[in-house]
Amino acid sequence: MSELISRSAFHGILAPGRFGNAAGEPGVHVAERADLGLASIEMRKGQMEALTAAVRGAFGVALPTEPAIVSGPDVSFVGTGPGQWLAISERHANEHLAVSLAASLQGLASITDQSSGRGVLRLSGPRVRDVLAKGLPIDLDPRAFPAGSAATSTLSHMGVVVWRAHEADGFDIALFRSVAESFWRWLSASAAEYGYEVVTRS
Repeated sequence: MSELISRSAFHGILAPGRFGNAAGEPGVHVAERADLGLASIEMRKGQMEALTAAVRGAFGVALPTEPAIVSGPDVSFVGTGPGQWLAISERHANEHLAVSLAASLQGLASITDQSSGRGVLRLSGPRVRDVLAKGLPIDLDPRAFPAGSAATSTLSHMGVVVWRAHEADGFDIALFRSVAESFWRWLSASAAEYGYEVVTRS
């Protein structure tokens, strides 16, 4: 029996190196956040208070009640809608996050593993806002979208979740695996005039 191998949403799509305009420093840096645990959380009716307490007890953080990201020691939570969140973890990689959430939040929320169904890229650099402005209808000025902000939106007609973690200067973008190639075509074309550098895992 063949062994199943987990591959990222950007496997065979991203290649490391410098691309586009070669003059000066690259305007955009692209890094895949591979092997993350990703899971969607949907609160069950009337369980907000109990769910908030359970998340605080298990993961040491208060669930955001608005489009924002809050980060605990092991798991971050992005508010994606009323009673809905996207959980992200480096420590609880791949499907292990959903398993941990389901055990801690049993009866309070519905948990769905998103680890193999989505990809996450971190975009940074001095021209990253100029690039994202070509397809994302959100004001990303630091005064309007400071660290800790998040949004569920569309980028060039593709559904995305965008956030700025407190410790990061750039933007994390989560998208469905099915549009990874289309997203990359858009991003590489949009960033070419500024020059961009891609870093991938070894």
